[in-house]
Amino acid sequence: MSELPTLISDLAIILVAAGVMTLIFKRLKQPLVLGYIVAGILAGPHFPWAPTIVDSGNIKIWADIGVVFLLFALGLEFSFKKLMKVGGPAIIASLTIICGMVMLGYAVGVAIGWKQMDCIFLGGMLAMSSTSIIYKAIDDLGLRAQRFTGLVFGILVIEDLVAIVLMVMLSTMAVSQNFEGMEMAYSIAKLAFFLLLWFIIGIYVIPTFFRRTRFLMGDETMLIVSIGLCLGMVVLATYAGFSSALGAFVMGSILAETIEAETIGRLVQPVKDLFAAIFFVSVGMMIDPAMIAQYIVPILIITATVIIGQSFFGTCGVLLAGQPLKTAIQSGFCLTQIGEFAFIIASLGTSLGVTSDFLYPIVVAVSVITTFCTPYMIRAAAPATPFIERHLPRRWLRFLDHYSAGTKTVNHESKWRSLLSALTRIVLIYSVIVIAILILSFKLLVPLVEAHISGFWGDLICAVLILLLISPFLRAIVAKKNHSELFRSLWEDSYFSRAYLVSLIVFRFVLVIAYIMFVLTSLFDASVGLLLGVACFAAGAMFFSRYLKKQSIQIERKFLRNFNVRESYARNAGGKVPPRFAGHLLSRDLHMSDFTLPAESSWAGCTLVELALGTHFGVMVVAIFRGKACINIPGGSERLFPQDRIQVIGSDKQLERFAAQLRAATSVPVDSDLTQSEVCLKQFVITDDSPLNGKTLRESGIRDRHHCVVVGVERGETSLRNPGADTEFQAGDLVWVVGEEKHVYELLHA
Repeated sequence: MSELPTLISDLAIILVAAGVMTLIFKRLKQPLVLGYIVAGILAGPHFPWAPTIVDSGNIKIWADIGVVFLLFALGLEFSFKKLMKVGGPAIIASLTIICGMVMLGYAVGVAIGWKQMDCIFLGGMLAMSSTSIIYKAIDDLGLRAQRFTGLVFGILVIEDLVAIVLMVMLSTMAVSQNFEGMEMAYSIAKLAFFLLLWFIIGIYVIPTFFRRTRFLMGDETMLIVSIGLCLGMVVLATYAGFSSALGAFVMGSILAETIEAETIGRLVQPVKDLFAAIFFVSVGMMIDPAMIAQYIVPILIITATVIIGQSFFGTCGVLLAGQPLKTAIQSGFCLTQIGEFAFIIASLGTSLGVTSDFLYPIVVAVSVITTFCTPYMIRAAAPATPFIERHLPRRWLRFLDHYSAGTKTVNHESKWRSLLSALTRIVLIYSVIVIAILILSFKLLVPLVEAHISGFWGDLICAVLILLLISPFLRAIVAKKNHSELFRSLWEDSYFSRAYLVSLIVFRFVLVIAYIMFVLTSLFDASVGLLLGVACFAAGAMFFSRYLKKQSIQIERKFLRNFNVRESYARNAGGKVPPRFAGHLLSRDLHMSDFTLPAESSWAGCTLVELALGTHFGVMVVAIFRGKACINIPGGSERLFPQDRIQVIGSDKQLERFAAQLRAATSVPVDSDLTQSEVCLKQFVITDDSPLNGKTLRESGIRDRHHCVVVGVERGETSLRNPGADTEFQAGDLVWVVGEEKHVYELLHA
């Protein structure tokens, strides 16, 4: 008999334990993450009363793959456009929470007496709330339509992005074992450079690739290609000195900008669920119940730190962002847990060997406790708000009301702000491309050319080729926005403004000359004056070149077309494109929310006039999404159909009443046993004493009373299919009926 590999037997133990605990926690209406962790405890080496994993090394590999797919799926949900649309309030609040919790976590670690690196990693773990747990808790409590949830989801998006940066910073600290500022700044700058470079190249190349190969892409091919791109970026990120998780996240965020994003997410979901389950089970396997009992006091202290700290800093951050006190308290109370990223950061510290063995199980225990508390904390926000309002000084309440109601005025400075923002973005993006081309050229192109042509001519060929490669981007740096309407408006505003505008052009011209000088001085040993003259001449030629202008415009147009392809496709296909004012509604009493009409809803088939939603609930239906069709500002005669996605505007209370009535209008079938409702085909014979003998099909009541359908009648040598309502039954007829088994049984024994 062949021996079963330990990898398969260990995987069987993991999945069986995870499956059983998933069913139990589903029944208990608890997050599945907790079920996976409990399954890991049962399958781990610290629980001898159940089958135990043999080779934990293989499980670590599976867990690493799980992290990759977790971050890849998160990137698919991330989208850089989503980051730009979350707005200032989410950014301000999230940065306040992260900075406050990192410092608080570090202080708690120092107070407990842990070593410095444990304190640093503890601060990083406590700074990130759990996206998946919050999503599920809000859905389970039916609060998705509330005003504060939009802000909370925006905060989670920013936290997920900052978590990636935090992982890189912690890795740098772990390797260097100190806080060298220059090394840290270099690591962050390197991260920003590669993130921007990968994003630019990915957006420029990948949507074009999918567009040209779309006719070849079935579901199977799409799955293989997308996973291949993910793992390819993982390899590139690892080669560049970053984590595999970062590479997976970047590729996911790039694919999120393509038309195929939703299809890829649907195809990758089962793969992600499988490996994510293995990852969370592996987390539970590292928990030693004896160690938890030993460190019960630090666990309780850190749990209290998370709940109190996240509530406090979350509320303060949202208040600082200019939101009302009620919204701030609701948002802060939502964020009182740690989850996926805490596990990933803890795994990072363990793999680097810089954290103590007790830190991982302590953090997992804290995550379990805070996750259980999350629904109760969300519910506690409602009674906490009036309590806090009663105990705050009146002048504080007046200040907060005035602060949240403040408005920004648009003035002359906004033009300069817009121009400087656009120029900064242009210089930064094109500089990243130029630097990347220079790095690749001096690593690959120059050695290749000099291997065949050495000396002056080889250097000259290299210089010409490199300058040709970077010339469209250098020309864009110095010439973009010089003829824009905003630039001309400021130029005509005053002579004083012209001096600043000319200074901006000169600064960009000097930057271009610096890039050219770097190429020339790296290849030629000549006087600086001569090389500077050549660089100025080359920069001037680039500036006045119509060919380079055309090339830079084409490159930019292709990038913008790929960047906006998903929204353009959705708009042209009638798909869902969020209104431009959706983000601004968050700062007022009204906000927008989506609802899906269940298939069992009694509202299906009714017109908007018949439902009178505005009269009954005070809400306004602004759009109906039906498959790929979009009905904006529907009229009163528009009917609702099952699975319609309804976009509604209203206040928190109005939307809450609307959601409650929508749920109440959904009828759930009492009999959910599918075996009893299965339709079957049966036959019976009309006898002389049968109650159907001599009756017509209409008079028999087979359809009305017994809920069955007669599909055929055989009479002697003839047969009648689909008999009419006036067909009369006769003795000896063989009748074929279709219906549910219990109804057919009742008919035959009537």
